[in-house]
Amino acid sequence: MCNTNGRQAIFFREQEDRAGQFPSPVAGQSLTAGTVMPFAPYGGPYVAMMIDHGFCFNAGEWDFPDAPLRGLYARHRVYQGVAGMESFEPWLDRLDKHMTESALGEEAGRIPPEWYADDWQALERLIERLYARRRRVRELILSARNSGRDPFPNWKVRHA
Repeated sequence: MCNTNGRQAIFFREQEDRAGQFPSPVAGQSLTAGTVMPFAPYGGPYVAMMIDHGFCFNAGEWDFPDAPLRGLYARHRVYQGVAGMESFEPWLDRLDKHMTESALGEEAGRIPPEWYADDWQALERLIERLYARRRRVRELILSARNSGRDPFPNWKVRHA
């Protein structure tokens, strides 16, 4: 989504219930232990809750200028559990299979008109570009991996 300001997140551990589920920060949902982000060098899984996405879509520009490290959390130690592209599943699978144009349109319909200056056509164009962009996420992850800054220090194989 090309969030151009620094990542702001809080990390916390959640208590596992008797069924091996971790309560989600989203009310009424549960995450299985396998879907919690594995940032836990000292113990159980952590959950990352992202906040303040006010600069999504390159702030007020509504475009997607790419830079390899844009959107990564500044403290790369949170990515110590990343061992390869499979570390980003099931999220990549969800992008491929569940992010539909109709789902994006439905979410766009919830945005207050004053946020997009009542220009529905401009919002539709943004949603179309966002929908097409979902196919580039793997490429963008590899671009970050190969940036030379080594944000994923435990990624075993370097892809060219």
